[in-house]
Amino acid sequence: MALKRRNKVEATFSMSSMTDLIFLLLLFFVMASTMSSPNDIKLNLPQSRAKTNTKQVVAKVNIDNLGNYSVALGKAKPVSVMPDELEAYLLDALPQNDTTAYIALHADEDIAYKEVVRVLDIAHTHNLKLVIATKNKK
Repeated sequence: MALKRRNKVEATFSMSSMTDLIFLLLLFFVMASTMSSPNDIKLNLPQSRAKTNTKQVVAKVNIDNLGNYSVALGKAKPVSVMPDELEAYLLDALPQNDTTAYIALHADEDIAYKEVVRVLDIAHTHNLKLVIATKNKK
């Protein structure tokens, strides 16, 4: 009597679990990459021991180590601005008579002092509140 084996071993591999894993990893990296800010300008901020948090920053003025200006309004992408156009750009973009709005100045620690004074003078001339950003000293 010839008995046939009913349980044959198949040499196949189920790809469904592998594709599920790949799609989960793809989804994770897409979500993680959108949360990072690749448009941020790399600045070497001066250090300070003071810890102050402002509640509402309307504009963020960046000055990099080459003296290039950029302005980010709210959470928008920074826009390059020429130094002589900075005052007009800020006055057009900021709400008038808003006493709770702040301008955050992110200036590289290696730039000339006159660049910081230019932004301070614009804020003082138009009664704008200005905060100078620093990194915390550890």
